[in-house]
Amino acid sequence: MRRARELTDRTAQDRTVADLSRAVGDGPVLITGGAGFVGCNVADRLLRAGREVVVLDNLSRAGVDRNLAWLRATHGDRVRAIVADVRDGDAVVRAARDAAAVFHFAAQVAVTTSLVDPVDDFEVNARGTLNLLEALRERSDPPPLLFTSTNKVYGDLADVAIGIDGRRYGPVDADVAAYGVGEARRLDFHSPYGCSKGTADQYVLDYARSYGLRAVVFRMSCIYGPHQFGTEDQGWVAHFLIRAIEGRPIVLYGDGMQVRDVLYVDDLVDAMLRAVGHVDELAGRAFNIGGGPANTTSLVELVERIAVLRGEAPSVTFDEWRTGDQRYYVSDVRAFAAATGWTPRTGVADGVERLYAWLVESRAGAPALHAGAAA
Repeated sequence: MRRARELTDRTAQDRTVADLSRAVGDGPVLITGGAGFVGCNVADRLLRAGREVVVLDNLSRAGVDRNLAWLRATHGDRVRAIVADVRDGDAVVRAARDAAAVFHFAAQVAVTTSLVDPVDDFEVNARGTLNLLEALRERSDPPPLLFTSTNKVYGDLADVAIGIDGRRYGPVDADVAAYGVGEARRLDFHSPYGCSKGTADQYVLDYARSYGLRAVVFRMSCIYGPHQFGTEDQGWVAHFLIRAIEGRPIVLYGDGMQVRDVLYVDDLVDAMLRAVGHVDELAGRAFNIGGGPANTTSLVELVERIAVLRGEAPSVTFDEWRTGDQRYYVSDVRAFAAATGWTPRTGVADGVERLYAWLVESRAGAPALHAGAAA
């Protein structure tokens, strides 16, 4: 059964690359932050289909050097790495000069880090994105661009009435409960991170409007899967699993009943390639992307799932709520589904089991990644 599913998945994945290639033609694909978790998964999919990939990454996060080494070992010289920072405008111009398509993932990704150093957060997320937009605008034939924004552009959703349903929060409003949070939700940047990513989000959409760039924005929920070395601040599904594997306590901020929709990375890559493959119809639009109402978990429910996988309950401690934390966020993915036919195919139980297996295998003989690591 698993083998049949893998073959079906591979056929669908190959089709998404073919759609992209028809839309963008030949030439290398540029991935900023391409050694990170999402970036290396996109790169691998493209490289497996015969595309040339340029990875621009400053390799500043622990674990990403391992991802880049894996890409090089797997795909050889068809992956070209540029070790540079998106704040370096000249490096961005050089990297984007011949790109047939661009995936922009390079970012400062943690709310907590943004609270400590909001200037650096702004320079990476807002200025770095503007550098890329200007590099593309300078070209006579600007390539399509996919930018990853965040659900944090909607703020803490404090006005959404919430009740308690067992071990999780749930919205009182029937439509939100059935479908999640849609793109019509007003923007309400909360935290320096929300402001910097929201600024970049709006710049990308305006460059599509003002300059005709073929750009699409994904406002993403929680993504998880292989090649993710998560922390408390980013990649919490992987972080919980890593803590359990290492026998260290998991810290839940708040009461642990916060609910998120989670999306397995293979399904995200499908969505991204479809977006670029349909860029002429989708340009200038932002889409909420996540697992949707069918793929949700609370923090305590994930802990319980980990206990089943490991045969023992991990140690758990609790701490204060964190700034801007949403008690409930689930993506309404109907707009993107209607536009492209995309739908998530990997359920929570299957996806978490796959990530757990990858983490166990990949960590054999590898040094532990401590709480400050991210990818």
